[in-house]
Amino acid sequence: MKLIERKFYTQKIEPYIDAGLIKVLVGQRRVGKSCIMRQLRDRLSQDSDTRCIYIDKEDFAFSDIQTAKDLIDCVEAQLDPRKKNFLFIDEVQEINEFEIALRSLHAKARCDIFCTGSNAKMLSGELATGLSGRYIEFEIHALDYTEFLRFHKLEDSDESLNLYFSYGGMPHLARLGLNSELVDEYLRNLYSTILLKDITARLGLRNILFLERLSSFVADNIGSLFSATSISKYLKSQKEPISTSSILHYLRAMQNAFIINRLPRFDIRGKSFFETQEKYYFEDIGLRNALVGRNLAQDIAKIEENAVYLHLRKLGYKLSVGNLGNAEIDFVAQKGSQQLYFQVSYLIADEKTRQREFGNLKKIPDNFPKYVVSMNPFNPGGNEDGITHCHIRDFLKKTDF
Repeated sequence: MKLIERKFYTQKIEPYIDAGLIKVLVGQRRVGKSCIMRQLRDRLSQDSDTRCIYIDKEDFAFSDIQTAKDLIDCVEAQLDPRKKNFLFIDEVQEINEFEIALRSLHAKARCDIFCTGSNAKMLSGELATGLSGRYIEFEIHALDYTEFLRFHKLEDSDESLNLYFSYGGMPHLARLGLNSELVDEYLRNLYSTILLKDITARLGLRNILFLERLSSFVADNIGSLFSATSISKYLKSQKEPISTSSILHYLRAMQNAFIINRLPRFDIRGKSFFETQEKYYFEDIGLRNALVGRNLAQDIAKIEENAVYLHLRKLGYKLSVGNLGNAEIDFVAQKGSQQLYFQVSYLIADEKTRQREFGNLKKIPDNFPKYVVSMNPFNPGGNEDGITHCHIRDFLKKTDF
């Protein structure tokens, strides 16, 4: 099957080709890191003066590459001194002390290096320690809404949006088709793989049953403020005592495997972050639905908010929950000197809802752009007191703000 190019990522990576930095593509398993890397390899391979070496640690053919020495020996045996050499390593974290090999190969400047990884803790630790200043990281996400339309050959419509909200953006679904049974089985198997490979086996977590329950709890409470302490108290009331520190440990493990993302609270007036309570969002909506059931009628507001979060993250914004006295701003988005504010509402059906969503934004004492995103069955457009009101479909198609 021909690979569908994801130009958003390839165009971000291409300026760093042959720029003296190791390119590291990170993200949840099966979000398309390998395909993006293969697209880069295929483009570079078209030049007869290049030599591309590809190592896929999920392919049994490369199972003998276990250590840094194995990796160096394998690569050096394939380097062509007459050509420009490019090295691609898929799932590099599966190689013990991979950072030593990468540092050695990079120091000799004999090849330009690309690699992918699916464990944030391992990658950030080893890379920061062993390759500080020698690499650049690109975070790869599941398909956004416009990519979903392209992969599944759909037109932009409310029906297509509902399909995206139901099945999520894992690229492989384009091969399976949007059949609920096949999709659910695939996503459940994917979740089990992440659970076993990237969380329990790698980090040594033993209470798998609790990890599964915690995943379901977070999936059912996306967009809600809670803390590890509140979870611990709830579990104690259910006769299942789990310490706050253990809960934090398991939540971090899920973040490191790119299943969930943590969103801290930000004091808009005080310009500082709170240390208690936060929100969590899933990296893929479909995976979230596979855990707790696909029920758009009940969960549409949560899923819409998760989709807004994912789109802003993909566009490179650093996000937090805004706190303004008793008012809450769903997203404070920062990138460089730019700061934006977003409120997300399923439907603004009455004046009370309008006052809440627009009113909270009006309380913010600055002139940065402000948006309300909703699913009202018309294209709101326009603005109110400088606050832009846009439909969720229009929002998800934006490439910048």
